[in-house]
Amino acid sequence: MNVDANSLLAGLLVSSIGLVFFMYGRKMGRPPHILAGVVLLVYPYFVSSVALMLGIAAALIALLWTAVRWGW
Repeated sequence: MNVDANSLLAGLLVSSIGLVFFMYGRKMGRPPHILAGVVLLVYPYFVSSVALMLGIAAALIALLWTAVRWGW
């Protein structure tokens, strides 16, 4: 993990969104939200590029939205 301020703030933002999805998924019993939350919590530790980190987060959130729209 890169230790510059931008990547730390981006990681904090992405992980915070992941925590919200995880807590919502646990409370409502929604496996797609739990899975997306765990992935959003963990992957920022392995990606150091801010643009890549935010791009992956956007893709995961879009994938979650698509899964929910399909009735998962």
